[in-house]
Amino acid sequence: MEYGWTLVIQALVTAAVVFSVLAGFWFGFVRPHLDRKVAEIIEASREIEPRVTRGVRQGVEETLRELPESTVKESTRQFLRFGSGLFENGLSSFLGDLSDLDKKPRKGL
Repeated sequence: MEYGWTLVIQALVTAAVVFSVLAGFWFGFVRPHLDRKVAEIIEASREIEPRVTRGVRQGVEETLRELPESTVKESTRQFLRFGSGLFENGLSSFLGDLSDLDKKPRKGL
């Protein structure tokens, strides 16, 4: 029986040594490295939104500068016409009424 206890004690000591080495490696090297990387990622993510906003704003400004004045006025006029029709008549003025569906022949059905 003494040999059995020696094996059990040896297994427990080996497990404790392996666990302590792994824990030391984790807390000494891996975790600080991961903490630094996470901090870098958080810092980079905080910089992304202002850069995207600045880039979009700059792109829109450049596009509007390059467009001729008549194009902008015509597009605005069409947009206003579409929006006012939608506001006054509702979506049915663009999509049609239920009675319009009965009049249109369905192809392929």
